Amino acid sequence: MENIDPFWPEAEANDTGIFFTCHDVDLDTLDADTWSTWIKEVIEEEGYELARIDYIFCSDEFLLEVNRTHLDHDFYTDIITFPLNPNPIIAEIYISLDRVRENATSYSVSFEDELMRVIIHGILHLCGYDDHEEADIAFIRKKEAYYLKKLVS
Repeated sequence: MENIDPFWPEAEANDTGIFFTCHDVDLDTLDADTWSTWIKEVIEEEGYELARIDYIFCSDEFLLEVNRTHLDHDFYTDIITFPLNPNPIIAEIYISLDRVRENATSYSVSFEDELMRVIIHGILHLCGYDDHEEADIAFIRKKEAYYLKKLVS
């Protein structure tokens, strides 16, 4: 995985916490404090500890290149999660805002609701949940809905 530190001028590589950056896109609705608190609560409820998570919001084209280069997949996706340490969690999570916008339209939900779903989807992967089988997909969707309700309450 390429070193992403150049995208993080305010953060040192050994800083702990949750960090958000935009690579080649803009994100006007970034609420880093609220999102970080929510993500930390989810990680704790799932029985994990947090060391560092770097969220990189990007375009379809950038994430496609990451997908090709690091996973040998030649398709668009909304999220790629790179777990670097299982517990305490250290990870990089790449999210295509282009895909999130398109999915929001397809699912008839707001952009922010879909973004929150994708953000927590990556966390659930880091907490051991998979989505390759139909039963796993149904279970991870229930977990997403559960944690999304906690965000708005």
